[in-house]
Parts: sequence; structure tokens; C-alpha cells
Amino acid sequence: MKKKRSVMHAIAAAPHIFWAILFIILPLIIVIFYAFTDDSGAFSFDNILSLGEYVPIFVLSLELSVIATFICLLIGYPLAYIMARAKPEHQKIFVMLLMLPMWTNLLIRTYSIMAILDDGGLLNTILGTSMHIVGTKGAVIFGMVYDFLPYMVLPIYTCVSKIDKHMWEAASDLGCNTFQVITKVIFPLSMSGVISGVTMVLVPSISTFYISQKLGGGTFELIGDTIERQFVTGAYNVGGAISLVMMILILISIGIMNRFSEEDEGGIIV
Repeated sequence: MKKKRSVMHAIAAAPHIFWAILFIILPLIIVIFYAFTDDSGAFSFDNILSLGEYVPIFVLSLELSVIATFICLLIGYPLAYIMARAKPEHQKIFVMLLMLPMWTNLLIRTYSIMAILDDGGLLNTILGTSMHIVGTKGAVIFGMVYDFLPYMVLPIYTCVSKIDKHMWEAASDLGCNTFQVITKVIFPLSMSGVISGVTMVLVPSISTFYISQKLGGGTFELIGDTIERQFVTGAYNVGGAISLVMMILILISIGIMNRFSEEDEGGIIV
């Protein structure tokens, strides 16, 4: 009976194992291969050593992604708190409204932002101004915040909604005002959701390329744009080396998330 169950488990797991090998492990091996070989396929460290010239792009990408993540946290935490404090039927409405933009393709959402922020766009038309927004770092940060805000809100909302309401009442009975309840009780207990949200916003913000291309107007380049350019122009080895560094950054982020997040309080991933 045990042997039969093991065979059934192996059969059930086979499609997932095949998928992981084909679309996760194999691409990683290909990236590592290109990162440590030259155009002739010979082993080489030249691609890794040449990454020094891309340090300013890495720094700019990290700078914009950190700012966008911080803004998402400033907006997302109060929103998640309000959602968690609302009545159950209202919480469902809030979640639906938060997820509604995510049902639209990223490209369409980015073009919509361009239509709003462009020189002759909706914002300038309403304000009667001629502000030049598209093509600036602010526009890219705005696009990151707009596209990735739900990834911050949902994990925090999940954690806050799991906190026992009696703890809120006990803190109030002990003399804490609303601000103290949030900072001394709710925030520490929802830290795993905050870490999850920060990781889920920071990682795609660093690696994004379409948002920076359209809203940046080609005035500057982020690391995602650089990787795309390398592969489009056929410089697979340098592109692989940059991608390898990005993967390491992502693994570090995931390691930090796993270190500080507790399994029973972890956030949800959209």
C-alpha cells in the first residue's frame, strides 16, 4: 500500500518537476553558462569583471526602486490597516477594488499612465499647465508605485486581519491612543507582512524595464533596460552576467524575507 501511494505521489509530482526543470532550472543554467563564457564558448571571467561600468545603472535602479518601495509602504500600510478594520463585507469590496487594476495588462496600465502624465495628457489638461513629467525619474517612480502597490497592501492586510482584536482592545484599555496601538502593537505584529510586501515590491521594481522605457522616455536606463538591450543586440554573455547579479540580489531579498517572516503570519502573493 505504501509503495502504491509513493508511486501515485511520484506520478502526481511529475508535471510539476518537469515544469520546474524546463522553466526554472534550465534557464538558470543557461544564464550561468553565458555569464562565465565568452563568444566562443570558452570559460571566462571577463563578463563578470566588465560589470564595473554598469555600477551607476545598478545604483540608479536600486535608488528608484527603494524610493518606490518606501512610498508604497507609506501608502500601503494605512490602507491595509483601514481594510483590516472595516466590516467583513466591506473588506471584500476593498480587496476587489485593489485587485481590479491588476486584471488589466501591465502594458495597457503603463500606456494609461502615459496618457495621464504626458505633456498634453489628462493631468496637464485639468490643471491647465504644461508640466513635463514623462521622461523624468518621478514618472518612473509613479509608475512603479501604481503597478506594484497591491503587492505591498495585500501581505500587510493579511497579517493585520489575523491579529486578535482583543489585543487592540487591551492596548486601548492600558491607555494607548490609536497611534500608539498601531506603532507599539499592530506594526510589530504585522512585521512579517511588511517584510513580504517590501520584498515583493522591491524585486520587480529593480528588474522592471517596460515602465522605465515608456515613462522614462529613454532619458536614462535602468538595469532591466540594460539586460534587455544586451540580449536584443546579441551580447548574451554580458547580459547573462548582469542577469546573474540580479538573480543574486533576488535570492538575497528572498533570504531576508524568510529570515524575518514567520510561516503562520506570512503575506499572500498575487
